[in-house]
Parts: sequence; C-alpha cells; structure tokens
Amino acid sequence: MSEPLKFTYPVDGDNFTSAGQASVQVKKVLRRLGLDPETIRRVSIAMYEGEINMVIHAGGGEAEVLIYEDNVQIILRDKGPGIADIEQAMQEGFSTAPDNIRSLGFGAGMGLPNMKRYTDDMRIESEVGVGTTITMRVDL
Repeated sequence: MSEPLKFTYPVDGDNFTSAGQASVQVKKVLRRLGLDPETIRRVSIAMYEGEINMVIHAGGGEAEVLIYEDNVQIILRDKGPGIADIEQAMQEGFSTAPDNIRSLGFGAGMGLPNMKRYTDDMRIESEVGVGTTITMRVDL
C-alpha cells in the first residue's frame, strides 16, 4: 500500500473569519484528485464543523488530513478544556457555547452530531484540562 497524501493545517482559535480555511483547502485538493462531489461535501462539512468547534471551545488547534486510496481521514487535535461528557456532547442541540458565540450564529449544538453524520467512523478521545482528539474517516 502506498503512503497517504498528508496535509496539516493550523486552526486559529482567535479568528472566526479564518475558521473553515482548512476545509476549503482540503476541498480544493480533493477536487484536483477527482473525488466525487458527494465525498468532497461530506469531508468538507465534517471538517468545517470540527474547525468551528476548535475555535469556539478550544482556542484553536490543528487539523491533519490523510488521503488514502480507499478513505480520507481527518484528525483534529486541540489543547482546550476537553469534553467532560462525550455522550451528552453528542446529543443534537446540546451546547456549551457562550451567548456571545450564539449571537454570531454558532454554537447550536449540531457540530459533533454533524461530524458523525457525515463520516463513516468517528472517534473522540478527550481529557478534561488536557484537550481533545477527534479522528474521522470518510470511505471512498
């Protein structure tokens, strides 16, 4: 098996305007590789939701994308506060976003559920006070 294509993007935690930049770059790469539009859409949505979550909750982080022959893996890492109750955080509508973030139209509690919905596999590893790593896979 050949080595995957690997891309790493910083996610700026202080800038809502730049949130989503990594998913835009990945979308361009996937288009150049000739992937089907539905796969590109799924990867883009999952990655964008993850980027927004890192900005809202974790002060930023890093997005790593690995493109294999049969899947795309997205690994999101942050050093934020961690997720105290992953099961609760996965419930649609549950949000810990502050009111100022909600007033911007973010923090509706659909980020993690959408990430799971648009991927074929999603794993969350989180430790309170240390950070969170989310690994997602979209099959090709």
